[in-house]
Amino acid sequence: MNIGIASERSGLPSKTIRYYEDIGLVRPDRTDNGYRDYSVADIHELRFLQRARSLGFSVDECRQLLSLYQDRNRESADVKAIAEAKLAEIDRKIAELASLRRLLSHLVEHCQGDDRPDCPIIDELAREGTAH
Repeated sequence: MNIGIASERSGLPSKTIRYYEDIGLVRPDRTDNGYRDYSVADIHELRFLQRARSLGFSVDECRQLLSLYQDRNRESADVKAIAEAKLAEIDRKIAELASLRRLLSHLVEHCQGDDRPDCPIIDELAREGTAH
């Protein structure tokens, strides 16, 4: 099937599919005239990649997961390790965002928001030193 049909069936834009091919994530066959020819297996891999990306896995992590998906002798421990690392990264980002939210909330609460020039938000943004 051509890239338009592959896009429709996988839920990925054609541009993304071409990118995945350019970086070697998918390798569709080529017809005699050079057109891409996607198989049902290619569509499954594209859907797999789409779901993995929607869960926040990076392209490199997707490459590892796809390799494990294709390996019938894989160990689920390898898959779990990748997912656990992603989960730890998400937890770290959540904690970082919560800290940023607390700081910004504090600054907003202490800004008078009136016609005076004094503003703790501007003061914090202009402050030199370590970032929060």
